[in-house]
Amino acid sequence: MSDHTTPAPAPTGAPAPADLWDTVDALWTWLETHQPVGGEAGVLLRMLKLSEEAGEVAQAVIGATGQNPRKGTTHTWDDVQAELCDVVITALVALRTLTPEPREVFARHLTAVAKRSLGTP
Repeated sequence: MSDHTTPAPAPTGAPAPADLWDTVDALWTWLETHQPVGGEAGVLLRMLKLSEEAGEVAQAVIGATGQNPRKGTTHTWDDVQAELCDVVITALVALRTLTPEPREVFARHLTAVAKRSLGTP
């Protein structure tokens, strides 16, 4: 496994953390414009996309560890990291789909989880 103590530098052209929610909103807008299925079904399909992405994390972990003897090692831990990022992006866009205020909803929830888990005020 890779060393998790030293953060990798952000790739050139990657949005800065301050741009996170602007990027999420832009992705949501793009999906809204290009979705083949709209309405309630479209919302449900967007939520299901999160399960698909989580499955890709599992596939990458299995591939990185070579747990499928028929296939061997098919992925790297960098692939696992990329798939985890896809899960996070998909979740944030799904949250934006459910509320026009995803930043506030997420911040409230993160604060509650931190308080419950870390005992922070």
